[in-house]
Amino acid sequence: MENYSYNSFILQLEGFNIRTDYMYPVFSLLLISYILIMVLNLGLLVIIFVDKNLHQPMYLLLCNLSVSDIIGSTHILPHLLADILRPPSERLISYYECVVQAFTAQFFGTTSHTLLMIMAFDRYVAICYPLRYAAIMTNKMVIKLTVSAWGVAFFFVGILLGLTIRLNRCRTLIMNPYCDNASLFKLSCENVFINNVYGLAYTAALLISSIGSMVLTYAKITVVCLTSKNKSLNSKALKTCSTHLVAYLIMLISGFVIIILHRFPQYSEYIKLSAILFVIIPGILNPIIYGVQSKEIRKFLFEIFRSKICLSSFKR
Repeated sequence: MENYSYNSFILQLEGFNIRTDYMYPVFSLLLISYILIMVLNLGLLVIIFVDKNLHQPMYLLLCNLSVSDIIGSTHILPHLLADILRPPSERLISYYECVVQAFTAQFFGTTSHTLLMIMAFDRYVAICYPLRYAAIMTNKMVIKLTVSAWGVAFFFVGILLGLTIRLNRCRTLIMNPYCDNASLFKLSCENVFINNVYGLAYTAALLISSIGSMVLTYAKITVVCLTSKNKSLNSKALKTCSTHLVAYLIMLISGFVIIILHRFPQYSEYIKLSAILFVIIPGILNPIIYGVQSKEIRKFLFEIFRSKICLSSFKR
């Protein structure tokens, strides 16, 4: 039964309803997923930082995507792992920590969209204006685009959470494995009409701008490829764009699954699972997809692997 407490600063997370015999397998699976996210994304950051050949706009923007995945997973998965091993009555979180977690979760999702939109613009310039690419995508432009990606997300998510924390709370149970904005304002017994309107407008604007920019960008790239007889250009476009498009579709489908399932409260456990997968799947697949596709990254890893083999052979 849900507890009622006016403006309590200690909240309870409902978490997953896991049978005792499944507790440790689920814990192990989530722990392995978190380790993979950290190793793959930190590894990608180190490779790009070390190899000067990768100091290009596309890879610098990719660094931002990896940082976003690290932030999103780190602020959610460790707390979730600890909660799995606790009984439901002990899955507690302070209100302030819950607000920060909700902000981070929303910020992570928004930043992923804005970064992928900017990466699409980068591919558009590289393919449609190859001779002007260096003049357009300067270091100054990359910094501006990066700051705008994080700044826009921070501004709009800040308003979203600001509307939520102004509300008085009369409940303490978070119906989710981690705190998010919707779970927070559902704790209030006040009128949340403004929150719903802004939340819907914010989501609609983000999705329309995100999907719209992708459709427009890829439509122009397709026209250029179809009218061009340059096989090298078309091959390059196919490789880079397919990688970016797969990463975007993974994030978009993961998000849509959550939105659709929220319309069916009877599937509450599936909603919780989809919310976790939204963090895990892109976080693991993004560095793998870009690492496999990138010739420069594959070359760097091959040289490291070859040098280790040569070193071990020399020691023998």
